[in-house]
Amino acid sequence: MTATIADSIYQNLSQKIITGELLAGEKLRQDHIARAFNTSHVPVREALLRLEAHGLAQSEPRRGMRVTALDPAEVREVIEMRVALESLALQHSVQNMSPGAIKLADEARIACDAAQTMPDWEARNRAFHRAILTPCGLPRLLHAIDDLHIASARHLFAHWRPKWVQRADSDHAAIVQALKRKDTTTAVSILTRHIRRAS
Repeated sequence: MTATIADSIYQNLSQKIITGELLAGEKLRQDHIARAFNTSHVPVREALLRLEAHGLAQSEPRRGMRVTALDPAEVREVIEMRVALESLALQHSVQNMSPGAIKLADEARIACDAAQTMPDWEARNRAFHRAILTPCGLPRLLHAIDDLHIASARHLFAHWRPKWVQRADSDHAAIVQALKRKDTTTAVSILTRHIRRAS
């Protein structure tokens, strides 16, 4: 699928919001964004609506679109929702996991371990989780999990960026090994512990 201008704008702005480069309350001006991307207001509006749908921006009457505030009370809810939904997805994934899918998951794990910066690691960490969950074949469930990953990422950057260090993730490695054995119980147990550690 070919990326559109709206896709590029959305990816750029969402990454800046997630990493904290665009702060909560900051105004997202259509004219400024259109100039920066050398485009019309139409793809900008589309990208802003997508940011709003993912909880990263909020439209205010007569004030335009602004970056949403980061709610610390949201962390526990996001963690518990991730545990419930990712466990469900992984249960379905394990049975559908082909050798090719396991290879992709292992490659995503290796790439994540090799990340040199936190933004790079966060994107690769999300890619690993997508790789182990996508074989579930449940698109609505995966869409909901993607939204939760975005919320998780904002909190990670807000609280863990100064403490982040490059390391090999033993949980990721153990999950891949469980997937190779088609050991659903162990894979789900490790994933649950792994997600809760983020809190």
